[in-house]
Amino acid sequence: MIKKLKQKFYNLKISTRLILYFLIIFSLFSVLLYNIIPVILNYPPGAINSAFDKEVSTLYYGYQFLIVVLSIAIFFTSYLKISLRKVDHWWKTRNEDLEEIAIVRKKALTFPYSLYISMEIFPTIIVLLTLMLTGSHPSILLFKIGTIIFSFSTFIASFFLIFTNQTLYPLLVETSKFCDTDINSKDAKSLRTKLIFQLFPTSLVIALILSLAGYYRLTVEKGSLLHDYYMSSLKSEINTIAKDPSIDNINKILAPYYSEDSTFCFIENPDGTIETSNGTTLGHFFIKYMHDLAEQHNNTVYETYTIDSQAVIQKITYQGEIYTVGIYYEIASFGSFLLLFGVALILFLFALFTIWYVASSLVLNIKSISEGLRNIADNDISSNMKLPVTSDDELGEVEKEVNLVQHLNTQYITQIQDSQNMLMEKERLASLGQLIGGISHNLKTPIMSISGAAEGLTDLINEYDASIGDSEVTAEDHHAIANDMKEWIEKIHSYTAYMSDIITAVKGQAVNLSENENDEFSIKELLNRVNILMKHEIKNASLTLNTKIEVPSSVTLHGDINSLVQVINNLVTNAIQSYNGQKNNTIELAAKGGNNNIIISVADHGCGMTPEIQEKLFKTMITTKGKNGTGLGMFMSYSTIKGQFNGDITFTSEVGKGTTFNIIIPLPKS
Repeated sequence: MIKKLKQKFYNLKISTRLILYFLIIFSLFSVLLYNIIPVILNYPPGAINSAFDKEVSTLYYGYQFLIVVLSIAIFFTSYLKISLRKVDHWWKTRNEDLEEIAIVRKKALTFPYSLYISMEIFPTIIVLLTLMLTGSHPSILLFKIGTIIFSFSTFIASFFLIFTNQTLYPLLVETSKFCDTDINSKDAKSLRTKLIFQLFPTSLVIALILSLAGYYRLTVEKGSLLHDYYMSSLKSEINTIAKDPSIDNINKILAPYYSEDSTFCFIENPDGTIETSNGTTLGHFFIKYMHDLAEQHNNTVYETYTIDSQAVIQKITYQGEIYTVGIYYEIASFGSFLLLFGVALILFLFALFTIWYVASSLVLNIKSISEGLRNIADNDISSNMKLPVTSDDELGEVEKEVNLVQHLNTQYITQIQDSQNMLMEKERLASLGQLIGGISHNLKTPIMSISGAAEGLTDLINEYDASIGDSEVTAEDHHAIANDMKEWIEKIHSYTAYMSDIITAVKGQAVNLSENENDEFSIKELLNRVNILMKHEIKNASLTLNTKIEVPSSVTLHGDINSLVQVINNLVTNAIQSYNGQKNNTIELAAKGGNNNIIISVADHGCGMTPEIQEKLFKTMITTKGKNGTGLGMFMSYSTIKGQFNGDITFTSEVGKGTTFNIIIPLPKS
C-alpha cells in the first residue's frame, strides 16, 4: 500500500509535489508561529482575539494571521506552478529536444536558490503590508514582527531547499543523459555558497530568537518590578491625591517616585478628558485598554500590542465624581531592543564567518580530491601527482583512497598498454597471415600455369630435337613448333606479369606499422590493389565485388597507400562476413568526389548492425564476431583515416538491410 502511494506521488508533476511539500511544512510552521508570536512579542493579556482587539484594530489577530497565511500560500503555489511549467511539461513528455532540455536543466539547477531567496523576502513583505493595512501596530512592533518572520522564513526556506533539491534530482539525472557537463556554466554555484545557504539560517534564527527571548525576559522581569514599585507608590499617595486631583498637584506628589525621565503621571477626568504631566497624548489603544481591561489585569494599562510601555492606575472619588489617576512608565525603549539586536547581529556574523571558514576548508580539500580524480581521468598520473593527506577524518581517508586509485590506475594503464600492444601485434600478424594466404592462393595459379608451360616447352624441345635430320620434317613443321613455343613463352610472360602485379600490390603491407610512406597515388591504382588482394576472399565467398570510379584520373591522394588499402580491405572483409555465408550477392566499392573530398564507399546488403553496436563503433574495440574477432580492426581503421589522412569514416546501417561505410578524405589544397 505504502509502495503504491509512493509511486503515485512520484508520478505527480514536479510542481505539484513541491506544492504539497510546501503546504505541509508551511502549515506546521504557521501553527507554531501563531502560538509563539504573542509570547515572544509580549502581547498584553486580553489584547488579541477579543472584542477589544476588534475595536482597536480592523481585524482580529486570528483573522490577520489567516489572511497572511492564505496570501503566502496562494503566492507560492502560483509561483511554483508558473515557474516550473516547462519542467512539468518535459518531465511528462521526456522528449529529446536538446534546446528544451538545456532550458529545463538550467531551471532545475537555479530554481532552488531563486525560490530560497523568494521565500526569505516575500513572506516578510506580505506580513508587514497586511499588518499596516489591517492593524494598529507601532513601528517598533512592525520591526520586531518583521524580524521574526524573516528569521523563520529563512529557516523554512533552508528546510524547503532540501526537499526542492531532492525533488529535482531525478530530473537532473534524466537530463544529464542528453547534455554535457554543467561545471563551467556561468550560473553554477560553488559548494561553499551552497553550504552557507543551507547552514547560515540556523545561526540567524538562533541569534534573532535569542535576542527576542532576552528582550522578552528583560521586559517581563523589569515590568513586574516597575509595576509593583509604581503601584505601591501610587497606593501610598492616593489619599493625598484625592484631596486635590489636579494634574499639577498629582505630578508634585508623585514626581519623587519617578525612576526615569520618561515617566509621567496622568489623570482622566469624569468628562473623559485626559491630562498628562508632560503633555504627552495617550493613544486610542491605551485609553481603550484602560477602560475595558485594566481592572481585569491588576490595574495595568498597556500602550500598544507590546508591554514595552505600561501604566498603573487607581480610581479616586472627588466631590462625588470618579477620577482615574495613573503613572506611565517605560520598561524598555527601542534603543534597548536595537542594542540586543546588534549583539545578536554580531554573534550571527561571527557564526557566518565560522561557517564560511569551515566551508572554505572543506571546499579546499574537495578541490584537491577533484583535481586528483581529474588527473586520473586525463591519464596524467605520476608519483609526483600524489595527493597530500591533510586531515585524519573522512576526507583524509578519501585522499588516501584517491592516491591508492592513482597507484592502481598507473599499473592498470601499463597493463592495458602492454595488452594493447599485444593485441595490435596479434592483429598485425592475423592480417599478415590473411595476406599471405591470399598471396599464396593468387600466386598458386600462375605458378602452376608456368609449370605447365614449362612442361609444354620441354615436350616441344624434345620433339624438335628428335626431328633434327628427319627428312620428312619440313620447314613448315619447324615453323609450327616455333610458333607453339612462342605461345608458351607469351603465356609465361603474362603469368609472370600477373605475379609481378600481386607482389607490387602487397609490397609494404607486411612491414612494420610505424613505417609510413607519403606517396602520391591515384584512385584507380588504390582500388586495383584492393581488387587484387581481395580477389581470393571474394571468390571463396561466391560474391561479386563491383568497382565504380567517378573521380577524374588527374585527382591523386597523398599518404601511405598501403595503410589505406588495409583500411578498405578491412571494410570489404566485414562486408563479406555480413552475408554469413550467403552466396551470389554483391559488394559495391565506389569512389566519387565532392566538396573538396574523395569519398570511398563500401556497401553490402547483409545483416546490418544493431543500434547498440552502432553506438559503440569506433569508440571502443567492439566486435560482432565473438571469439573470432578482437574489434581492433575497425578501431585501427578509424584511427588510420583520422591520423594519417585527416579524414573521417561515417556509416549507415539497418538490421537486415545492410551497411554502407564512407571513407572521407580531404583533397590536398592546391
